[in-house]
Amino acid sequence: MKHLLLVLTVLLTSSTRAQQIFNGDFENGTSGWTLNYDVSAVKDFIPIQDSIVVHGGRYAMQLACKTPNNNFNSFNFTIPDLYKGNKITLRGYIKTDHVDKGSAGLYMELYEAKDRIFASDYMPEAHITGTKDWTQVTISLPYDANRVNTITLGCYLVDTGKIWIDDLEVLVDDLPLSKAQTATRQPLKMLSDTLFRHGSGIRDMQLTPQQLTNLSYAGQFWAFLKYHHPAIARGDFNWDAELFRLLPGVLAAKNNKALSASLEAFLDKLPTPDSCKTCKAIAAKKYLYRPDYGTLLNGKVLGTTLTKKLEYIRDNRNIQPNYYVTLGPESNPDFSHENGYADMPFPDAGYRLLSLFRYWGIINYFYPYRDIIGEDWTLVLGSSLPDFVHAKNEMEYSLAVLKIIGRIHDTHANIYDGNSAIDSFRGRYAAPFKAIFAEGKLLITDLHTDTLDVKEKLALGDIIEKIDDVPVDTLIKKYLPYSPASNYDVVLRNLPGMHLLRSNKTRIKLTINRHGQRFDYAVPMVDLNKGRRNTKQEQYKPYTVLDNNIGLVYPGKYSNEMLPDIRKAFWGVKGMIIDMRCYPSDFMPYTFGNYIKEEKSPFAKFSMGTVEYPGAFRYFPDDEENGGLKDSLFKGPVVVIVNSSTQSQAEYTTMAFQSSANVKVLGSTTAGADGDVSYIDLPGGIHTLITGLGVFYPDNKPTQRVGVCIDYPLYPSIKGLREGRDELMEKAIEMIEKRKTR
Repeated sequence: MKHLLLVLTVLLTSSTRAQQIFNGDFENGTSGWTLNYDVSAVKDFIPIQDSIVVHGGRYAMQLACKTPNNNFNSFNFTIPDLYKGNKITLRGYIKTDHVDKGSAGLYMELYEAKDRIFASDYMPEAHITGTKDWTQVTISLPYDANRVNTITLGCYLVDTGKIWIDDLEVLVDDLPLSKAQTATRQPLKMLSDTLFRHGSGIRDMQLTPQQLTNLSYAGQFWAFLKYHHPAIARGDFNWDAELFRLLPGVLAAKNNKALSASLEAFLDKLPTPDSCKTCKAIAAKKYLYRPDYGTLLNGKVLGTTLTKKLEYIRDNRNIQPNYYVTLGPESNPDFSHENGYADMPFPDAGYRLLSLFRYWGIINYFYPYRDIIGEDWTLVLGSSLPDFVHAKNEMEYSLAVLKIIGRIHDTHANIYDGNSAIDSFRGRYAAPFKAIFAEGKLLITDLHTDTLDVKEKLALGDIIEKIDDVPVDTLIKKYLPYSPASNYDVVLRNLPGMHLLRSNKTRIKLTINRHGQRFDYAVPMVDLNKGRRNTKQEQYKPYTVLDNNIGLVYPGKYSNEMLPDIRKAFWGVKGMIIDMRCYPSDFMPYTFGNYIKEEKSPFAKFSMGTVEYPGAFRYFPDDEENGGLKDSLFKGPVVVIVNSSTQSQAEYTTMAFQSSANVKVLGSTTAGADGDVSYIDLPGGIHTLITGLGVFYPDNKPTQRVGVCIDYPLYPSIKGLREGRDELMEKAIEMIEKRKTR
């Protein structure tokens, strides 16, 4: 053995598809490996081929960092080849030295279209800290060669310390890469259809009553075929482009008979599906609810022969993978093959109709809460047409999209990723204070700045009655259609920071009511990020013991690594308060949840859609369970505080906690948006989300829109807010003191 350290130069570029062999034993140096780290923050994160500290063979790879940082510094290898199999595994050995402030481990990411992650694992529950000798680590992920484009894997080091990795291997269905069978993809026919890539050719139109009928049926027809016809599901047709071939005939139809003839002529150009031997049996299964075909198949507008042809497609539909929608690893729908056409911020009329029809179809066939939208989704399609067709610019189009998003009443749903038109509509500046609604009034609860005269003119508890001379109640009505939310509590949560206290002006006029005395104040606006600060939450600790010997946990800053220390700190306390008015920074249901729950029992159940029967939803076969670990169990009373900021994972975590007999929930209506999200891209580069899975209590009680079950409802009062009190926290302490949680 040569007693030396070879320092190797690594190019900071991504791996290319020319790599053939996975170099996991490092006998060939760093061939194929790259670094990924913040050069501005870390100066000394370099790989060293080590011949002294090895696990097997002649060499291992050493990586060290002396510069304190909080970055995910990684050493990566990309495997571009595709393989036949259902599972991919990374296995190898890692050794650490003084990884005291951060953590280390192996990781693996599977990427599909648009660099979207199909599946990933960073060892969140098993990462390595401190000084440890060689430890074997294994990561396994679900794999699908039809969806995964690249496999990226490697090791990481957060903050300072030193790590070694050696003898890494990748397996597909437990076979080494050298023995795994490679997979190839046939080019999709649809990819060659680029005729309408830069414009639909559909000009603006007048919406007569007949045109409204024509377009409403065209949207239903197009969406139905997209998710049912086997040839479209295979990717034989660019279905976006086919809409632009369909529309001219639809727009030319003068009556329902002509409309039906136009749709039928278009349908006849598609191949007739083969007979499906299992479709009837699939439809006969038990479902939570079944597809809704709107008015498409009722025979009132479309002719008999067309209706029968559509019914044949319904009964002999695609039951294989669909190019336009798949179910992800968690079973929520994945629409990553949808093109967002980001190069056309204001799409033409045809692309605007594509946007409407795409979104409508996704909701109709794959939204797990379609049944509680609160209105007929088919009527929503027709009533939304004028907003999309008559939009004259990017802002009007973006608002049309935002408006229909709001009609599904899902707090997860909004327009994200810095849409310039929506940002301009809402305002590029924010007020330098926090205000919330209490008892129907808009109340100032926190002042962010002391560099301006804001703190001299405004005070905690001031009620804002008007903004730029417009009553707040009037502004609520104005912005309500553009405030997507599951319930009204979330609307009021979002309105101040999203609309009311935003502006493109550097000052806005406020009419203030302070204990009956009214005055006007032109408040100076600040940068959005400064306006969004929550100075109170910045001061919170992950956990503490209050003066009255009650444990307090703030999940927004909690980490599962803290649980052993929390067990020690909370030994002998009277009870525990979990302030869930935040988003948990770690996944707690099966870690912290087991700490406070003695008996194992179910706490939630999920529902999911299906590609083989679009529009139908069923429960998962098994409920989610936690509890049952007897060691170091917390048996005292526990109060979980919630409000409209308790959203998604926070709601799911609350459900997990409240399944314990010693836990009670205190507070107000939560966000009513639980379940893994699904991403949707719409023309114009618009990005939005939906809740992709249904979440229910084991007894089938819903959580969407209504939020989690609350044992003791309580809202903060104007009086309490003016006095700077946290009335919910006070009530939780009182409940612990009086042992009211059992």
